[in-house]
Amino acid sequence: MTKPVIAIVGRPNVGKSTLFNKLIGQRLSIVDDTPGVTRDRIYGETEWCGHTAMVVDTGGIEPKSDDIILSQMRRQAQLAIDTASAIILVTDLKSGMVATDMEVAQMLQKAGKPVVLCVNKCDTVGEPPMEFYEFYNLGLGEPVSVSAVHGHGTGDLLDRVFEYLDFGEEGEEEDTVIRVAVIGKPNAGKSSLINKITDEERCIVSDIAGTTRDTIDTLVENEFGKFSFTDTAGLRRQSKIYDNIEKYSILRAKMAIERSDVCVIMIDAAEGVTEQDTKVAGLAHDAGRACILAVNKWDAIEKNDKTMSEFRKKLDADFAFMSYAPQVFISAKTGQRIDKLFEYIVMCYQNTFLRIRTGMLNELLAQATTRVQPPSDKGKRLKIFYMTQAGVKPPTFVFFCNDKELFHFSYQRYLENRIREAFGLEGTPVKIIVRERGEK
Repeated sequence: MTKPVIAIVGRPNVGKSTLFNKLIGQRLSIVDDTPGVTRDRIYGETEWCGHTAMVVDTGGIEPKSDDIILSQMRRQAQLAIDTASAIILVTDLKSGMVATDMEVAQMLQKAGKPVVLCVNKCDTVGEPPMEFYEFYNLGLGEPVSVSAVHGHGTGDLLDRVFEYLDFGEEGEEEDTVIRVAVIGKPNAGKSSLINKITDEERCIVSDIAGTTRDTIDTLVENEFGKFSFTDTAGLRRQSKIYDNIEKYSILRAKMAIERSDVCVIMIDAAEGVTEQDTKVAGLAHDAGRACILAVNKWDAIEKNDKTMSEFRKKLDADFAFMSYAPQVFISAKTGQRIDKLFEYIVMCYQNTFLRIRTGMLNELLAQATTRVQPPSDKGKRLKIFYMTQAGVKPPTFVFFCNDKELFHFSYQRYLENRIREAFGLEGTPVKIIVRERGEK
């Protein structure tokens, strides 16, 4: 059964993200004193009294702003309200009740969903101050005093919210979900791809670079399987990063790579391959993640019969360090070749977790060393006694030999190519460890 959803809403800078992080028990949402840090909907899970619910953090609602980003944040919050089972309206004791609080409360009353009023920043224990009681004027019933920073009152808040939730028969653990991180430099079309895949405005999209700040997780289920797509902030050069919020965003993007199974590296076809694209790809490669090169905005390119082959040559040259990564030319706007992208994601996932029997590996090793003799130095020849697979994600192979110094990188590459030829392994890096006999 689908978990019930709790939406956290309110005007900017009342502590929604701090409360969100406290409820889910991890620092998933970026917290900063700057209003408007959270823009998209960010999902997490909270567990209370033996039940689990999804919690959604939303951007601050400015009901009457014409700013492009603020109006899209308002739209994202409205989408969260529409899909929620219950809503937490967060207000700020220190700034008191303001006109925007009243406008947001009226917006929620029209939605017809259960609303629990949370008065945040009640940081002192004991009876709340007199200012607390003015929030009764919002017409949402009895407020709950909370300190999101210290965690005071969050249990009472969850008690009130969970009264409105229907858990029914909570099902068993779901099937395998493939975790996909969508990475790339700013404005490559990462958020547009997520929106196309989900067929809804899941992430805010604008021409302003740096629109996405948090890492946004989106669950997708289709004929190819179950996926958790993570939209990440665009990764810019270190010298171009000026504010703390962007530093947090980039740290989150790197963390998203670490917890992913497959990385889709978005490249802007209109701009072509840049040095920053290869650096972003290098992060995924160094983390040992399966990778796909997705050239986006292919619909916007003037083409002839040689355009794609020429672009592939450029990709082959610039991404020579990850020649294993499949290439797909897509359009997040029109949906062109999105099905092909899903096929590659499933294939890369299967390959990164592939296990090969030791007997088959050593049979291959014997054939490879017969075809090309191991290198020698000053009359001493490299002897490889046997090999075995030590791990997955990425597939990791250990070679036991007589002298590590003789096991040149070029011969390692030759053996890696033989393994790839025999067992596929497209889309995933391969890790090789060399051990001398008797070495642990």
